[in-house]
Amino acid sequence: MKNKLVIFLLAAVALIALPLFAQQFGAGWVRIMALALLYVLLALGLNIVVGYAGLLDLGFVAFYAVGAYMYALLASPHLFETFEWIKNLAPNGLHVPFLIVVPLGAGLAAIAGVMLGTPVLKLRGDYLAIVTLGFGEIIRVFMNNLEHPVNITNGPRGLDRIDAMHILGLNLGRSVEIFGFTLPSVTLYFYVFLGLVVLSVVICHRLENSRIGRAWMAIREDEIAAKAMGINTRNMKLLAFGMGATFGGVAGSMFAAFQGFVSPESFSLMESIMIVAMVVLGGIGHLPGVILGAVMLAALPEVLRYVAGPLQQMTDGRLDASILRQLLIATAMIVIMLLRPRGLWPTPEHGKAAAVPTPVK
Repeated sequence: MKNKLVIFLLAAVALIALPLFAQQFGAGWVRIMALALLYVLLALGLNIVVGYAGLLDLGFVAFYAVGAYMYALLASPHLFETFEWIKNLAPNGLHVPFLIVVPLGAGLAAIAGVMLGTPVLKLRGDYLAIVTLGFGEIIRVFMNNLEHPVNITNGPRGLDRIDAMHILGLNLGRSVEIFGFTLPSVTLYFYVFLGLVVLSVVICHRLENSRIGRAWMAIREDEIAAKAMGINTRNMKLLAFGMGATFGGVAGSMFAAFQGFVSPESFSLMESIMIVAMVVLGGIGHLPGVILGAVMLAALPEVLRYVAGPLQQMTDGRLDASILRQLLIATAMIVIMLLRPRGLWPTPEHGKAAAVPTPVK
């Protein structure tokens, strides 16, 4: 226990000092780390659905979009400029506080998760994946076309001028000077995302070891046996969809505040596939593995920029750098999954062989 406590303290100090060190080389590196933490938050939410309950969800990015658009609509002047009655109701514009918008985004995403889960309760495997994939695309197309006859999402142009987060009177959109040391806006967001990730890990760990978590895992292993043991599989599945979607809604709200702009292009099918890949690549159902997979796949495209650029120059520009990066990412994923089919850091309990019976003499 003492060794674990020392490891946790060292990890906490390293994570706190990491952005302070990285910002010396440019704010871009801190931004990459902050976005990686957002993907960790998304992967933890999807791990509840896929890793714990065993429900293959390929439309998880839809909940990410719901949270982002909820924050963008309530913390930007779009509704104020579009609807006259809102302008009369709030003459100074809609600037809903952060502590109100984020729970609303999480709640709306949870409702969307339950709405998705209700019609697919009897589906499994490939059929469930196809339906959730369709749901994710429906939400993206819905956001892309909800401009006529009433302009709510501003269509493919997206929503901009989104307010930065304000926490305890601190504006995260501006740099802060502490003891003569300047903390840029991106560093402040990093610490907020880090706090949310730590809280999410604690929640997921407690869920995993709770009766609800055990019920999810029983459904994952054998749904018929779980139902025979008295588990209400319907409610447990809906709870898994709702809980996972809540994480997606919170991550979406953070993304909108961090970027200051959202559009349907940010929530494409490729995003859903990458989030699923993070969970599978790291180790389904294992929190350290999921975090490792999310960090690797979130940071790998940015790191490979420094590889794709020289390779493009070597071929006199005949290879497109963005396509080359995707090729390198896909190759790395294939190699890792061939070498580690259960993930980089799989859970020791999941999938282990049954004990060999001792022969009776």
